[in-house]
Amino acid sequence: MQIINKIKSTQAYVNYGRMWPYVKPIWFRALMSMLICIPIGSLDAVIALALKPYMDLVMVEKSIASPWYIPLGIVAFTALQGALKYMSSYLSTWVGMKITNGLKFDLYKKLLTLQTSFYDKQNSGDVVFQFNNMADTACSGLLSNLSVFIQRIFSSISLVAVLFYNSWQLALIAVVVLGCAFAPVAKLQKIIKSVMEKTVMADSSIITAYNETFMGNKTITSYNLEHYETNKFKNILSNIFTLRIKMVQKTQWLSPFMHVVVSVGIAGAIGYGSHLIMTEQITSGNFVSFITALILLYTPVKNLGNNLNAVQMSFFAIEQIFDKLNMVPEIRNKENAINMNSEHSKIEFKDINFEYNANVPVLKNINFKVKKGETVAFVGNSGGGKSTIVNLIPRFYDIKSGSITIDDIDIRDYTLESLRGNIAVVFQDNFLFSGTIKENILLGKQSATDEEINKAIKMAYLDEFIATLKDGVNTQIGERGILLSGGQKQRVAIARAFLKDAPIIILDEATSALDNKAEAIVQKAIDNLMKDKTVFVIAHRLSTIKNADRIAVINKGHLVELGNHEELMLIDGGQYKALYEMQFKKQESLL
Repeated sequence: MQIINKIKSTQAYVNYGRMWPYVKPIWFRALMSMLICIPIGSLDAVIALALKPYMDLVMVEKSIASPWYIPLGIVAFTALQGALKYMSSYLSTWVGMKITNGLKFDLYKKLLTLQTSFYDKQNSGDVVFQFNNMADTACSGLLSNLSVFIQRIFSSISLVAVLFYNSWQLALIAVVVLGCAFAPVAKLQKIIKSVMEKTVMADSSIITAYNETFMGNKTITSYNLEHYETNKFKNILSNIFTLRIKMVQKTQWLSPFMHVVVSVGIAGAIGYGSHLIMTEQITSGNFVSFITALILLYTPVKNLGNNLNAVQMSFFAIEQIFDKLNMVPEIRNKENAINMNSEHSKIEFKDINFEYNANVPVLKNINFKVKKGETVAFVGNSGGGKSTIVNLIPRFYDIKSGSITIDDIDIRDYTLESLRGNIAVVFQDNFLFSGTIKENILLGKQSATDEEINKAIKMAYLDEFIATLKDGVNTQIGERGILLSGGQKQRVAIARAFLKDAPIIILDEATSALDNKAEAIVQKAIDNLMKDKTVFVIAHRLSTIKNADRIAVINKGHLVELGNHEELMLIDGGQYKALYEMQFKKQESLL
């Protein structure tokens, strides 16, 4: 009963109803995996019950020869119990994997809906651990240990019945001692929760360390950071070791405590049982059967603390999972959002204010308009807010106040899918997925024909490079396109954007990381991409945006100058003029 009460109290801690959608499609197998545990546990009483007639009739009275059916029956029941355990294990694993996959699928879908600011604040290890590993911990640990609990509950019920059948007096002693053994269990739950939270964070830091080593291997090697990274990893392991030891200190006393309490129960039963035998209140068969049932009852109880820790971790994981699934994306479709048309006549920024962190303004009162087909370039010192402005257009972030409108409709009134479907972005460091060149280009339009793909490749000046490859467009490029040069990766990204054929193009310093030769080729590809599009471009080299329709100078979050190249160069003491002349003089000195 104490175990049942413990499970009920934990049910208050986790809302099981939230798991039902994942269990419902496989409810029959899930039910069977649990129901099979009932006879598995109940059959524990068979051996203890069989010993009474054996001891009384054969060992004590010697009135009959050893009955053949008792040992044979024990073997038969044990074989049946073994078969049922196999079925239970198989079904539990099958059900657990189905539920785990369901949780992982929904967690991954949730991950894809979260705003960019979420990723800004998370380590990769946190994401992997919380959105993947937690599902494994929740289901595999919960179902296997739940099966153990059900087996032990019904084992305990059947064994307690054997105890009372043999001697109600000794049974009362056993039950009282069993209750004392479970008294500290409720306290244990509160003790370990805080340690679990810290352990989860520490475990995720290991994944982050491996990810950073993989992605930053060249930096580590070039700066001889092996010793530094080794020490950092050593500190992570030391922290995890400390937390694990703390968990042991706070929880592992339960099993030794139960050992002591159980020994008191067995000793009491033996002492008082001897008195009952001497006074002929019970037979020797009753006593042997009772002691056997008592040992079978107490043995799993002594190790229950370890199972309880695993179950607590599973409940904690379930709580964390549903916290993640209940997250509401900050950037999402509003009710009755409308689809954006591919045609537009103007885009306007009105009194835009924005901040990443509360009370730390990044953009301040930004105002400008862009007509269809115009190219607007953003220049200024690093950290001034140029990238932030263009990141607001596809709603990577939402503004604090003001509005961004397309044809006088706030972009927040459009569905995210239609808004982003009309925008193509080429970043400074474009992410390429593992796979082939063709697969990465097709991300721009997955239904594209071979003719469209070939045109995109030609317009991105990729055709000559691809012609040198043995497998052509089906060449594997490795994780993050590691097998391609910087210029080649940029041209794949441009081909992808070209294939998308979106009316609005954002170029976020797309050539700043390239050498002069690669930049010249990529710039030609960009020129093809920009034709007949509304373009927002952030330029590192001012010479590349001289022909922009308008150039916006951003400084410390303010729009300080706006005009074409000639107009801005006429402003005495103007910031654009100063930036341009500085770059021009630098180029002259290099020449």
